Amino acid sequence: MSSNQTSTWHALSVGDALADLKSSPDGLSTAEVSRRLAEIGLNRLELKAGRSTLEILWDQFSNIMLIMLLVVAAVSAGIDLYQQTFPKDAIAILVIVILNGLLGYAQESRAQKALLALRDMAQPLVQVRRDGQWLRLASEELVPGDLIRLEAGDRVPADARLIEVADLGVREAALTGEADAVFKKADLVLDPATPVLERQNCVFQGTEVVRGRGVAVIGATGMATELGQIAELINTADSGNTPLQDRLDGLANVLVASALALVAVVVMLGWFLGQSLLNLLEVSLSMAVAIVPEGLPAVITVTLAIGTQRMVRRAALIRRLPAVEGLGSVTVICSDKTGTLTQNRQVVQELRLGTSRVVVSGQGYVPTGTFDSAALTPPAGATEGVVPGLQQLLLQAGVLCSDAELKQDHDGSWEILGDPTEGALSVVAGKLDIDDFALRNQYRRAAEIPFSSERQLMAVWIDDPSGALQAPLGNSASGSKRLLISKGAPEVIIGQCDRWVDGSGVVALDNTQRDWWLQQAQELAASGLRVLAFACGPNHQSPDHELDGQLLLGLMAQLDPARPEVSQAVATCRLAGIRPVMITGDHPLTARAIGSAIGLTDDTGDVILGRQLEAMDDGELQQAVARCSVYARVAPEQKLRIVKALQANKQIVAMTGDGVNDAPALKQAHIGVAMGITGTEVSKEAADMVLLDDNFATIVNAVEEGRLVYANIRRFVKYILGSNVGELVTIAAAPLLGLVGVPLTPLQILWMNLVTDGLPALALALEPGEKGLMQRPPAEPGESIFAAGTGTYILRTGIVFGLMTVAMMVIAARRDEPWATMVFTTLCLAQMGHALSARSTLPLFQVNPLSNPALLGSVTLTTLLQMLLLYVPALSGFFGTTPLAGEDLLLCIGFSLLFFLFLELEKIWRLWRRGANANA
Repeated sequence: MSSNQTSTWHALSVGDALADLKSSPDGLSTAEVSRRLAEIGLNRLELKAGRSTLEILWDQFSNIMLIMLLVVAAVSAGIDLYQQTFPKDAIAILVIVILNGLLGYAQESRAQKALLALRDMAQPLVQVRRDGQWLRLASEELVPGDLIRLEAGDRVPADARLIEVADLGVREAALTGEADAVFKKADLVLDPATPVLERQNCVFQGTEVVRGRGVAVIGATGMATELGQIAELINTADSGNTPLQDRLDGLANVLVASALALVAVVVMLGWFLGQSLLNLLEVSLSMAVAIVPEGLPAVITVTLAIGTQRMVRRAALIRRLPAVEGLGSVTVICSDKTGTLTQNRQVVQELRLGTSRVVVSGQGYVPTGTFDSAALTPPAGATEGVVPGLQQLLLQAGVLCSDAELKQDHDGSWEILGDPTEGALSVVAGKLDIDDFALRNQYRRAAEIPFSSERQLMAVWIDDPSGALQAPLGNSASGSKRLLISKGAPEVIIGQCDRWVDGSGVVALDNTQRDWWLQQAQELAASGLRVLAFACGPNHQSPDHELDGQLLLGLMAQLDPARPEVSQAVATCRLAGIRPVMITGDHPLTARAIGSAIGLTDDTGDVILGRQLEAMDDGELQQAVARCSVYARVAPEQKLRIVKALQANKQIVAMTGDGVNDAPALKQAHIGVAMGITGTEVSKEAADMVLLDDNFATIVNAVEEGRLVYANIRRFVKYILGSNVGELVTIAAAPLLGLVGVPLTPLQILWMNLVTDGLPALALALEPGEKGLMQRPPAEPGESIFAAGTGTYILRTGIVFGLMTVAMMVIAARRDEPWATMVFTTLCLAQMGHALSARSTLPLFQVNPLSNPALLGSVTLTTLLQMLLLYVPALSGFFGTTPLAGEDLLLCIGFSLLFFLFLELEKIWRLWRRGANANA
């Protein structure tokens, strides 16, 4: 890529652009191409080098908890070798460390698919002129100054200045997200400050030619193109860690620091009390293993996977597992308008004809509805009312001057084939029992002028031998056998008319009445409607004649209506403490109208335009995004600035997008959301989640599932860490009470953390959501996993758990029973009651016992496995346990039930206290 590649050819004439690029109508010579390739490089997008497999793998083992376990394994192995015993504890720890590292590697390692998809968009073959000859070459061989030829079906291979065009239409959806073709002109010389999306004399890499042909001179290649700049933004965009990743990192630091501090205290006190150094070292190793929740990464991964399955059933496809929980922490949802908040189905809402307004009812594409008329104040000199048949003629004109068709599927549903704006004309006609297919067969099209952005109109000539179509026009259409019908922008169509139809019939259209009609169009546009004007010309024979002197039929106003479920979804967001934001490239009046209709804003709410965003510095933008919920005329690349500003305000941001230009914003957002139906592959690869139905309400549903996942993660973190604290207290107490040996070996602790705690924790991930999940604010950005009472719960229950076990340990030791095995058994059995209690903050008698059968099954299975460890000789020998007598086993069960009773009584007391405070 060369710094010489500029993007100002749109401000130069064709001749000056060729001169600036040192090219000519014969193209470049082969020698000059070779020189430029050597200087600039190939026309390809450069991918940022991702981290190697070794780097990703190394990072997994640099986790502070895994490092501590590796040290423990090494010391344990040393002790076993010193004592000439098999190092089974060390091997078990090492296996767990390796499995956890591989699990993290599997989650993190992924190809940079977004950039690969972007590169695939830029690799077509192209017709290029070299040495005066047209050749077909790979697009990566292009250099600035090359002449290329474009035809319908081609993908534009580089950014270029057009030299000549013939009805050239280019679909720029890859850059803009808009599906409508943009018609290009070669003879324009534009202002240097003209935005990229308004440069009608240029074409851009990755866009598609849909009609016509053209010749252009290449101005920029590779990373210097607009697509290349997007690739650069994707390279540099980084959403950082998800909230869960940050919370788990914080958890690891707290656990390791706590373990080291506690080990130091216990070793010093034990040494002071006369314990042997070897015994204290073994105790320290057990404490270090006990503090690390070895099963937690696997449980979290499975929980997130379960969350993805739930979300798929609700039309949300999760591409990256951490995004599941991240959704539950979202504080702002930034959404496109078209197709996400709205139905992407244009529907005619209102007609203006004669001196009346007609409101049209009905839903979607179903051709049934009503027409309710109301009188308007007529302009000066006009007769009030509507002549018979005029409304039918206006609707027929809409069908005949369009190409879309209304079709009914086998299942009875209706769909539009063609442009949605034109399809709306067939739908509204169907509501008056006008069949578009039959009408077009009856009145054949003799000629047409297709719509173009330059003309801002479409015109057709319809054969009407009997004159039946023109009957409502009375004498003005006498003897006419061909009718011109035109539709387009109101200012263009009304400007070509010199007559109209008031309550008395066809009359002259004077300047006052013309202004009145323009005012009607502006009034409709101000309410967010898209307005088309319709006119006709009896006896107008062909496109060879001027289109002036037409007869104005009326106006039709359309709206892409909001999805019916969106208003409730927006209300749910607000109730859940989430701020919904609409970002659209549409007109600000349309944006405000839709925003007001769905409860996003009101008629006086702020609407910030893209050009206003452009003028703001970062500080001003941060203040603006804190208050504004509607943005209009926003270019896709400006979404990236909005996301960064929200993140600078400490918000957790979800952002939707469908175009290539949306990809950097999707990647930057904490949760990037791509459209499954209308989205490009690039946007899908950059996103964390894909909406299978392109529906805003699906995002809200996914947030609810994310909150459920986070609630379940917090639930089993409390369960697992409460157990770990209990283990720590028990292990630490043994040397301080003068007991020789460790209550729990590292191998037994691993069994507890992975099986006794792990299986019920997995079942807790299946716990159905509690009521009110979407009636509470999201977790505060940056909130610790120990917040909201989690930390105090873990300490409180862990200490009580540990003290009860220590009491049992003392009783067993004084009775000269196998106290270490009894400690192991009590801890395992007590955790079964803890798992049942952890299901809910409500007492268990208020919870449906069968709503989570997986938990009942896991508790039963784990209890049976624990019994096998006691009474199967091979397992008992391997895990270092002693078979317990019936009296000893009952003592273990009794203390386990005592802990369960404590947990349930505490919940009852908290509910009673909450009720007492509410009544105070």
